[in-house]
Amino acid sequence: MPLQSPSFVRRMFRHRSTRVTSVGIQFLILTLAIGAAAINTGNNLFYLLLAMMLSLILVSGIVAEYCLRRLEFHRHLPDLLFVNEPVTATLVVRNRKSRFPSFSLKVFDVSDGRDLDRGVDVPQLPAGGSRLLSYPLIATRRGRLQLEGVRIATEFPFGLFMKKAFYQVEGTAVACPEIKPLEDHLLRGLHASGQEQSVHRRGHGSDLYNLRLYQAGDDSRSIHWPTTARTSQLTVRETEAEDQRRAVVHLPTIAPVSHDALFERAVSLTASIVHYLAHRGYLFQLLLGTSRSSFGQGEAHYFELLRVLALCERSAPPTQFVLSEGPSADCPEVEGGTLIVVRSWRGPEDVKAEDLTLLINGEMVVGASHVL
Repeated sequence: MPLQSPSFVRRMFRHRSTRVTSVGIQFLILTLAIGAAAINTGNNLFYLLLAMMLSLILVSGIVAEYCLRRLEFHRHLPDLLFVNEPVTATLVVRNRKSRFPSFSLKVFDVSDGRDLDRGVDVPQLPAGGSRLLSYPLIATRRGRLQLEGVRIATEFPFGLFMKKAFYQVEGTAVACPEIKPLEDHLLRGLHASGQEQSVHRRGHGSDLYNLRLYQAGDDSRSIHWPTTARTSQLTVRETEAEDQRRAVVHLPTIAPVSHDALFERAVSLTASIVHYLAHRGYLFQLLLGTSRSSFGQGEAHYFELLRVLALCERSAPPTQFVLSEGPSADCPEVEGGTLIVVRSWRGPEDVKAEDLTLLINGEMVVGASHVL
């Protein structure tokens, strides 16, 4: 039992803490002064006043403890969020006490052992009642956002002490890199180098792709009347998509620690390029270091690549790193389309971190950066 007491004390200090407020300090000083006057004078009135002030301190601690007891929390975070873009997080708090309400609650998120003030207050929470709290959540860096729990504070009833209680309510979300608009000269480079390749797939176009039976919700204008008349079954005509642009985005992940900030800029630029390609109907692929995604398009493919970029990490170069010469270093083999390479480090000769290197089909784009 004595071996467990230190850990018990640490848990108690983690889950409960008390801090004297400025009003409380003044009250304690006044209490000491009244106590000194009572001892020196022996006046019963001073003793009565001292007893009353000491009872207020005791009542303040007991009532605050009851306000913080038996609370229940449920948190909801979006699966994906973007750096520096606010999203709405929700927190449901329920008072599981059957008789006593809770007053003047202030809610803090706990992350990495720090209390994060979200500006969320609960003036009153009746016994057995619940409250839905929503507040803006802003991620300041990409990666996995981990919230350890919730810390509740109250100064009720007299404002002499701020008492805090910790509740373990874990929450995890993925913060995607910041998306910024691309510069005009970069967009011109993308348009000029876009290679259109015919992709045999259904979509908007004029050529016939397939004939199939009519299904509820199909456009009546797509009914193929000659086949319908011949088979006595409603048949619709599917068209083949027009030529579609393809692109491969390559982000090398090898860079020294001195280029860490530049690597983060490269990840953000890559995410911005992926955002542009996804919203322009490109069929695109992401090469991240040595890993390669499949070609795809659509919202699911777009968010999957953003998640990969959010969780990617910089790799330190090997001790005997030799930069490969030739096209394989910056222009990996691709299946066709526009090749876009975003580099944060050019090799051992790149000692000072200055700016990113952007290559489109092997040609360097000068001033590869974002519009601020």
